[in-house]
Amino acid sequence: MVRRVRLVWWLYPVSLIYGIVVRVRNWMFDCGILHEQTFDVPIISVGNLTVGGTGKTPHTEYIVGILQERYQVAVLSRGYKRAGKGFLLARRDTTVGQLGDEPMQMKLKYPGAHVAVDADRCHGISQLCRKMVYPRTDVIVLDDAYQHRYVKPGLNLLLVNYNRFITKDLLIPAGRLREPVSETRRADVVVVTKCPRHLSPAEANMLRAWLKIPTYQHLFFSTYRYGAIVPLCPDGATQRPLAIDADTDVVLLTGIASARQLKEHLLTMTTRIHHLRFPDHHNYSTNDFHKLGAMFGRLSSSKKIILTTEKDAVKLATHPLLPEPLRQQIWIQPVEVEFLFDKASDFDKLIFNYVNQHVRYFGLTPIQP
Repeated sequence: MVRRVRLVWWLYPVSLIYGIVVRVRNWMFDCGILHEQTFDVPIISVGNLTVGGTGKTPHTEYIVGILQERYQVAVLSRGYKRAGKGFLLARRDTTVGQLGDEPMQMKLKYPGAHVAVDADRCHGISQLCRKMVYPRTDVIVLDDAYQHRYVKPGLNLLLVNYNRFITKDLLIPAGRLREPVSETRRADVVVVTKCPRHLSPAEANMLRAWLKIPTYQHLFFSTYRYGAIVPLCPDGATQRPLAIDADTDVVLLTGIASARQLKEHLLTMTTRIHHLRFPDHHNYSTNDFHKLGAMFGRLSSSKKIILTTEKDAVKLATHPLLPEPLRQQIWIQPVEVEFLFDKASDFDKLIFNYVNQHVRYFGLTPIQP
């Protein structure tokens, strides 16, 4: 069952003022006072109504994964907390500091895709479509662009976190909504993410009713599938545990919006979890690593590991301040999106149908979903 949402009620008056500003801005776009720009390339937007924690990166990766064998896919992100401004297309020598943690994660996972960052999404799209970008860009996936209305995507995906359901939330700062729930109307596809694996059809229907999904929208439910853990430093992984069991002490190191589902997954294997938690997109410091080393050193268990997320791993792998002995103890928890109720093929077909109808073929034959 959907959990209760923690709200800061004394900030509710500020949320009312914020809501007026957001509604006026959206009204100006709806009326054409502010203009949305279209482009001659298929554009899929993956976003949400809330501040972080809905699984945008795994769902973006899923879309890239199903399209990349047929099309030259590009991912355009804002590059939150990166060093520098303007447009940057990831190259072999691009660092995580220049690109940002989530874009770097996607580039490492899908090296054949174009991965770029630009706070100005219109400018970024124009750059990705330039003839000098090789290979050509066939389709662009926008990461976290639901509020960037200056771009009009051809397919708009809205993600809703099951664990913090938007109909139970308030606008920031009293809650975590960036926009009113009524703005779900702009989505072509709504995905309720981070659902329990055994979500019942009855509860799914209840969530559908809460969202008031109209006939023109598609609704899906997804969860996470966790793979076998892998070492941060494969060359130093000899004679170390390859699986977590009831006797394993896990120091969980995270700098993400929400680690709730990951902790619930770990609790199915061990209760000996020691969580060192930092804010989303955290830039790790010497003091952070001192805390990590102290926490890990206090554990007397003969079977202990440090576990982190794929997003954190892209920073930790090359971090100059991370002591080598700690680096050798860190493992990564891979995660993938899984659609419930056997709807993965329906979702894939929806994505392929859109791209096939709008791609600039350059002599290509459309792929059949």
